[in-house]
Amino acid sequence: MPHLLQALQARLPGLLADLEELVRAESPTADRAASAHCAGAVAALGARLTGAEPERLTEGGSVQLRWRFGAGDRVLLLGHCDTVWPLDSLATHPFTVGHGRVTGPGCFDMKAGLVQMFHALAVLDSLDGVTVLVTTDEEIGSPDSRDLIEAEARRVRAALVLEGSGPGGALKTARKGVSTYDLRVVGRAAHAGLDPHLGINTTVELAHQVLAIAGLADPGLGTTVTPTVMASGTTRNTVPDAGDLQVDVRVATLAEQDRVDAAMRTLRPVTPGARLELAGGPNRPPMQDSSSAELFARAARLHADLGLGTLAGVAVGGGSDGNLTAGVGTPTLDGLGAVGGGAHADDEHVSVEHLPQRAALLAELVRKLLTPGSKD
Repeated sequence: MPHLLQALQARLPGLLADLEELVRAESPTADRAASAHCAGAVAALGARLTGAEPERLTEGGSVQLRWRFGAGDRVLLLGHCDTVWPLDSLATHPFTVGHGRVTGPGCFDMKAGLVQMFHALAVLDSLDGVTVLVTTDEEIGSPDSRDLIEAEARRVRAALVLEGSGPGGALKTARKGVSTYDLRVVGRAAHAGLDPHLGINTTVELAHQVLAIAGLADPGLGTTVTPTVMASGTTRNTVPDAGDLQVDVRVATLAEQDRVDAAMRTLRPVTPGARLELAGGPNRPPMQDSSSAELFARAARLHADLGLGTLAGVAVGGGSDGNLTAGVGTPTLDGLGAVGGGAHADDEHVSVEHLPQRAALLAELVRKLLTPGSKD
C-alpha cells in the first residue's frame, strides 16, 4: 500500500472526529453568524493540521478563509463550508456513523471534502505553492466570493475543487453553466366580476411567458430552461396586477448561454398594456471537459497506482465554484471530495471507507502538481 494511503488510513478516527465537529457547526448560507461560526471551526481545523493560520477575508459581508503556502501560485484547493440546511436540522438529521456511512446535514456537500483536504495536506512534506480558499456563500451562487475565487484561480496552474463526487465516486470533469432570471409582469387591477375588462391580467400574461420561456430549451444540446417559482394575484375576485416568475437555465456551452440570454432579453408582452421587467442573467459559465482533461488523466493514473482501481469521470448539471475557476481559463478538476450522495436531501451521506482513500488521492495529486517536471 503506498505510504500516503497508509498514513491516511491510520487517520480515519481523526477524519471522523473532525467531520463530526464541522457537521455540528451548522452553517446555512443566509445565517451570517452561523456560517461565520463554522468558518471559525474550519480555520481551527486547518491551523491544527497545517500549522498555519488563515487570513480571514470579508467580502460583501461573508467570511472567506485563505491559506497561502509560499507563493501559493501553483495549486488552488477550493471548497465551501456553507450548506442549504437550516439551523436545528441536526434535530431531525443527526450526525451518525454506522453501517459504513456518515450522515448529517452538509456532510457530503461538502464538509467531508474540507476534512479530507486538510488531512491530505497534513501528510505532505511541503505545501510550498499551495493556496487554500474556503468560502461561505457558494450555495447561493458565490455573490460575495466570486471575484476572490477568480483572482486566486488566475494566480495558479491548476484548481482542485473539493465538492462531493459523482455517482460511484466519479470525478466531475464537466459542469453545465448556470443562468438565473427573475421576470416581473406589471398589469392593472380590476374587479373580476364588475370590471374584468378594465384590468390587465398578469396571470394570463405569465402563462404566455412561461410557454415562450420553456420553448427556449434545446434537449439535443443539453440546454434546459425551466420556469420554477411563480406567483400572481392577491384575491380570487381581483384581476391580478403583478406577477413574478423565476427561471433556471443550465447549458453545456457558452454559445448556448449567450443564445438563451439574448432570447430572454427579447421577451415581449402578449397581453395589451402589460409590462415586463427582467432581472438576472448568467451566473456561472460552463466548465467544459477540456478544462479537466489533463488533470483527470493524471488523477486516474494516481488512483490506479494507489491500488484503488479505475476512476470514472462524469459531466453533471449542477454548478459549483469550479465553473468560475474554469471560466477564467484555469485547468480545473472537481468532485475530489467525499464519496457518497444525497446532497441537499434527507439521505445525504458519506462513505466511511472512502474518506482516507480520497484524501490520499488528493495528497498524491497535490504532491505531483508541486513537483517540477512531474508527468504522473
